[in-house]
Amino acid sequence: MSAALVHRGPDDAGSVVDGPVALAARRLAIIDLAGGHQPIASEDGRVVAVQNGEILNHAALRRDLQRAGHRFATRCDTEVLVHLYEEHGEDMLERLRGMFAIAIWDARSRRLLLARDRFGIKPLYWRAAGRVLSFASELKALRGMPGFRGELDPDAVEAYFAFNSIPSPMTIYRDVRKLEPGTLLSWRPGGAVELRRWCRPAPVAAGEVRTENDRELAAELADRLRDSVRAHLVSDVPVGVWLSGGVDSGLLAALAAQESGERLRTFSIGFEEKSFDELDRARLVASRLGSDHHEAVLGPQAAELLPAIAAAFDEPYADSSALPSDAVSRLTAQHVKVALSGEGGDELFGGYQTYAADLLAPRLARVARVARPVVERVPSSSRRVSLDYKARRFVRAAGLPPLERHHGWKEILAPGVRAQLLAPLHDGRAPSDPVDLLRARYAETAGAEPLARLQDVDVAPYLADDLLTKTDRMSMAHSLEVRVPFLDPHVAELAFALPTSAKVRFLAKKRLLRSVAATLLPREVARGAKRGFSIPLAAWLRGPLLPMARDLLAPDAVARAGVLDPGPVTRLLDEHVARRDDHSRALWGLLCFVLWQQAEAAR
Repeated sequence: MSAALVHRGPDDAGSVVDGPVALAARRLAIIDLAGGHQPIASEDGRVVAVQNGEILNHAALRRDLQRAGHRFATRCDTEVLVHLYEEHGEDMLERLRGMFAIAIWDARSRRLLLARDRFGIKPLYWRAAGRVLSFASELKALRGMPGFRGELDPDAVEAYFAFNSIPSPMTIYRDVRKLEPGTLLSWRPGGAVELRRWCRPAPVAAGEVRTENDRELAAELADRLRDSVRAHLVSDVPVGVWLSGGVDSGLLAALAAQESGERLRTFSIGFEEKSFDELDRARLVASRLGSDHHEAVLGPQAAELLPAIAAAFDEPYADSSALPSDAVSRLTAQHVKVALSGEGGDELFGGYQTYAADLLAPRLARVARVARPVVERVPSSSRRVSLDYKARRFVRAAGLPPLERHHGWKEILAPGVRAQLLAPLHDGRAPSDPVDLLRARYAETAGAEPLARLQDVDVAPYLADDLLTKTDRMSMAHSLEVRVPFLDPHVAELAFALPTSAKVRFLAKKRLLRSVAATLLPREVARGAKRGFSIPLAAWLRGPLLPMARDLLAPDAVARAGVLDPGPVTRLLDEHVARRDDHSRALWGLLCFVLWQQAEAAR
C-alpha cells in the first residue's frame, strides 16, 4: 500500500505495527527536512500519528503544548498532532489550521481515529470489510487488500454523469467510501465504524450577515488574506504561486510577493487557441511583482496524456481542466516543492456567472420560456463558454426552483439522457437521483441568504470532489504540494458572513475581493472578466480530437464494456460534430469513463 503512493512522498517512507494495527506513511519533506520522519509517536509510544498535508499553526500549538509540559523531539508539524491529542483528545481537530488527512492510533484505548480537514483539501478513502478497516490517501493503495472486489456502485456512476466527478461519500466501488470533509471516523479493532462531523463551515443566518460598509469589509478581508498567505508560506523549502491571469491567483501572488523573504516564483499555462489564452494577463502580474516567471503552452496534443491522467484519479473523473492542472504541476515541480493556488475564491466570494444568473432568473424566467425554441436552433460555437452555450443553459433551467435551476446550469447530462445512456447498468432498476445529495446539503442552510445557500452547495460536492480532488491528484502525481489560502478558516469565516451585495450585484461578481485586488494588481486583472482554467474542448472534439473520440466511443467498444448504451453515445457525438449542440463536457466525461474502464481491465 505504501509503495503504491510513492509519488505522494518520494523523500521518505515509514511504518509501524502494533498488534492488529499497521500504519504506513510516505513523506514529501517540507517542514523539518531532517527530523520529520513518520509515523511519529508520543514519548511513551502509546499514541502514534501519520498525516498527509500541513498543519500551518504547528509552531503556535507547539509553544502551548510545551508550556503544558509536553516534550518534543522534532520541529515537524506531525509531532504536534500526537501531543495535541494527548492534551485534548478528538477535540484537537478544532484547533488545527491547515489541510490534512490524519490517522491516530491510541494504544491505551485501542482506538484508531481518522480525520479530514474542514473543506476536504486532502483526500482520505476507507474500506470496512468484515473485521478489517483499511484506509489510504488514494484508491490505488486499497486495491491490493484481501477480498477487494472492485464492484461498481451504480449510484456513483449515475452521479458521475451528472456532476463530472463522484461526490463524497461515494466512490466508484461499492465497498470503498470517501471520508467526507470535516468528518471524524472512530474504530476499534473488530468493531464497527463510527462517523461524526466535527466541522461544517456554512453561511450565517440572513439576519446575522455583516453590515459594515464595503470599505471596512475590504480592509478586514485584506488583513485576513494577508495573514492566510503568510501562514501558507511557512516552509523549509521554496514556495511558488500558480498564476492563471485571474483575480484570485493574482491577489495571492501579490500578497505572497510582499510576505515572502525571497523573490517570488510564478507559474502559468496558456493555450494555442487565443480565445482561451490568459498568458498576457499573467505576464502583467508577474512583471509588476518582479517574479521569476515560468510558463508553458498547451495544444491538442496534450490530450495524449489523458490515459495517464485518468489513471492518476483511480476512478472516473471528467473535469477537463485536469489537463492544464497536470501541465502546470509538471512545470512547477521542476522548480519548487510547494505552490499556492486560488481554489475556493469563486465559491466563497461569488465568482461564477451562474451566481449572477441565479439572481437574474426570477425576473427573466418568462422571457427565457418564450425564447427557448429560438435559442435551441442557434448553431453551437466552439469558442470559450460561447454566448449560444450560455443562452441554451439559461433558458433550459431558468424556470426551475432555485436549487434545481442552479444545478441545471452546470449539469453534465440531464436525467432522461442518463437513463438512456446507463440502461445496461441499471438493468430495469430505477436510477437514483444525484441531486438528492445537493438537496440534503441545501436543507442544512435554511435561513441563510438565498445566494449564500447556493454557494454553499458548490462548496460540496463541486469544490471538494471536483476542484480540490483535481488539484491534489495532479500536483501529487508530480510530488508537488499545493496549498489553498482562500480556504483558510479565518478567511472562510468572513466570506460566509458577507451579504450577497458584497459578492454579486447584477452582473458584477466577486465585488469585495476585486476591491482588495484593485490596490495590488493591474486594472486589466483586477477588473477583468473571469475566464477559468478551461481548455478548448468543443473545438478539439470537432477537430484534432475527433478521431480519438470516434475510436474510444465506437459502438462495439462501448457495448463490450457493458455499462453504457452505444446508441446515445453515438448520438451525442454526432450532434456535437454537426454543431446542433455543445456536448463537449458530456463527451469528455464519456471518454474519461471509457479510459478508466480500460485501465481497470488492464490491472
